[in-house]
Amino acid sequence: MKIAYVTSAKRGRSDSLLAELAEDLRAEGRRLTGIVKDQSYAGHYANGCDMKIRVLPAGPVIRITQNLGQGSDACRLDPAAITEAAARAEANLMGDTDLFILNKFGPEECSGRGFYTLIATAMEAGIPVLLGVSTTCEAAFATFSGGLAEALPDDPAELRNWCAKVIPDRKTHTPA
Repeated sequence: MKIAYVTSAKRGRSDSLLAELAEDLRAEGRRLTGIVKDQSYAGHYANGCDMKIRVLPAGPVIRITQNLGQGSDACRLDPAAITEAAARAEANLMGDTDLFILNKFGPEECSGRGFYTLIATAMEAGIPVLLGVSTTCEAAFATFSGGLAEALPDDPAELRNWCAKVIPDRKTHTPA
């Protein structure tokens, strides 16, 4: 099983690492499926729960949080938007995929919702999986992965090294 995760104490660090890695791998011609945080979107709420995600490989960008008003500190995740993003990522997974990336194994996945089934589908298909895991969800993730996931440091070079080990070396161009 080829599954790894990155956790960072720095807020937003794993999101930016995975988004940048996905962009680099895509530029190299790697076939990616999954979700990364849209780094160009600036959230409006202090609790950080206001975001858009990009479905890999090329979109769309989907806002996965709801506007509950300025005073609300409740979870803003929009279940319908999460379902849409998961369905779009799943449709892309049916193709030839080199790597499945998910920006966050979070509370939804800890409860068996969100992208939980999609992660399992990718693993069952033998597709390498790379995830961001929040520190509060590490125990649930260890249970989900059976303790088989490799913990990676929040370092771009280490993520690239892991990808180089697990992504098949395929030609990314068609001969003339």
